Amino acid sequence: MGILTWIIVGLVAGAIAKAIHPGKDPGGFIVTILIGIVGAVIGGWISSALGYGTVDGFNIGSLFIAVLGAVILLFVYRKLSTRS
Repeated sequence: MGILTWIIVGLVAGAIAKAIHPGKDPGGFIVTILIGIVGAVIGGWISSALGYGTVDGFNIGSLFIAVLGAVILLFVYRKLSTRS
């Protein structure tokens, strides 16, 4: 998958994750986009390691995996950033 596709999927995943898990983010919209991109990568890696499939393009399955990864990463990010 090309880097541009990862960015687009991550952008969409970050926006959807923000809608699913609303609240005040330390860092703003740019950090949410970056969390979406990293969440897409992590979600794809975990799903392929577990044998469920990979993030292999802009389709519904890949978007679901990317959003799931972004929601998990957004949750962890909020928990870690509010402890200080």
